[in-house]
Amino acid sequence: MKRFAIATIAATLALSAGCFAVAQTAGGTKITLSGGSIGGAWSAIGNAIGETIRRESPGASFGYEPGREAANIQLVSQGRVELGIAHAQLVKRAQAGEEPFRAPFKNVRAIAMIDPQAAVQILVREDAGVESFEQVLAAKKPVRVALNQRGTLMAVTGEEVFKAYGITAKDIESWGGRIHHVDYNAGLEMMKNGQADIVINMLAFPSGQITSATREMKVKMLGISPAAAAKLTDLLGTAPIEVPAATYAFQPQTVPTITGSVVLIASAEMKDEVAEAIVAGMLKHFDYLKQAHATLGRLAPINLTQIAPLELHPGAASAYRKAGLLK
Repeated sequence: MKRFAIATIAATLALSAGCFAVAQTAGGTKITLSGGSIGGAWSAIGNAIGETIRRESPGASFGYEPGREAANIQLVSQGRVELGIAHAQLVKRAQAGEEPFRAPFKNVRAIAMIDPQAAVQILVREDAGVESFEQVLAAKKPVRVALNQRGTLMAVTGEEVFKAYGITAKDIESWGGRIHHVDYNAGLEMMKNGQADIVINMLAFPSGQITSATREMKVKMLGISPAAAAKLTDLLGTAPIEVPAATYAFQPQTVPTITGSVVLIASAEMKDEVAEAIVAGMLKHFDYLKQAHATLGRLAPINLTQIAPLELHPGAASAYRKAGLLK
């Protein structure tokens, strides 16, 4: 799994190196943001941030590129793109050189927090006969699981959820099941088509993707036990959270789970004035951001500064101080 993840990152770097390096254009700074797959939440959020850059700095050139989370961090660290989107918890792993990274990337800094509630949501087809992770282990059920793409915190977390209950990917495959690493929309489609029994992802709730997908199929949501949540918090830096009862039509009871946060990142080598201008644009056009995507609509300006466990870029910190959001 690790070799495959690194190979994917390397391939992404090779494709990106020639096209998206930091550059100055005649009209101003060129900003490329590497986010998630087209049609997903990160794509919509990334393009909304790009629009604030265009509005505040008309001379700037902005481009959005679909990416993968671990590759986003590496591309930003190496200066091949100016901005990226990633979970703060995966950035922390990158800074320490932990899997799926083979070396530390210490120069990545946070620009803004853009999603404080990336909650693990575990969907199970109602006809799959799965009641709990404990039952899967006891019965050695040959479940078919759709995680997110390799090199994402979503995929790492999905695997670690199973491990917290004593189940490995090798176990699942030995029982006749299978692990699929695909983007979330593909995973939901596989579930609709009867090709997957369980889909795990990290996203805000209520999720429009989940609401839309579950209109056409019967599902339930599995929770994470306090003991498993404690293991995951120690390992990943996540935090316990609950999905309130009736968040979705199929979910009548409160579901305990864990959550991470999503941040906009840049290299420490980004010029302070560029980072400051990016944040200034986001703050000045904050009403637009709130209307651009439901996740951003939940934020107040002060939330952008809440990037723990990471360090703010000095230019971003300067913009927040000037706006009275930091001392």
